[in-house]
Amino acid sequence: MSRLKRVFSRAKYAAIGAAVGGALGGIVSRNAASTGAGVGALVGATVGEKSVDVSSVVDDVKNRKPDADVVSRSED
Repeated sequence: MSRLKRVFSRAKYAAIGAAVGGALGGIVSRNAASTGAGVGALVGATVGEKSVDVSSVVDDVKNRKPDADVVSRSED
């Protein structure tokens, strides 16, 4: 499941990045639109990959139970 989640996240963010990059590049010229879309897709795919990795780590930490031995107790 984690692999599919990562693939779809990467694709979603790549598409969003390509659209934004293409739109911003299109303001300048046709060639800049193509380049902007490519760069935006690359940045979006990277962000999508990292966001899934981070969210899975956060979920693991949230589900972790503290060990009784690890928790330090102060002696009075």
